[in-house]
Amino acid sequence: MPSVTFTRNLQRHVACPPCAVSGATVRESLEAAFALYPQARSYVLDEHGTLRFHMAIYVDGVPITDRQGLSDPVPDSGQIFIMQALSGG
Repeated sequence: MPSVTFTRNLQRHVACPPCAVSGATVRESLEAAFALYPQARSYVLDEHGTLRFHMAIYVDGVPITDRQGLSDPVPDSGQIFIMQALSGG
């Protein structure tokens, strides 16, 4: 089962401790995590269901490529890490 981890910064705003979920893609895995922590959805996804601009998702240390459909594959023992992307200068 893939694991989903939200950064501590996100956990300050909404309860979303690490969890094990089922899912073969990032979208499926996130939907399973949001079923456990529904308030986390609006922090991570926009109103269209796409990844918010200042959010980043990594699967096994590699950034996802499909920020809209979230179709990147997740291995059965994959680790999904969700964080706020840093920007600025």
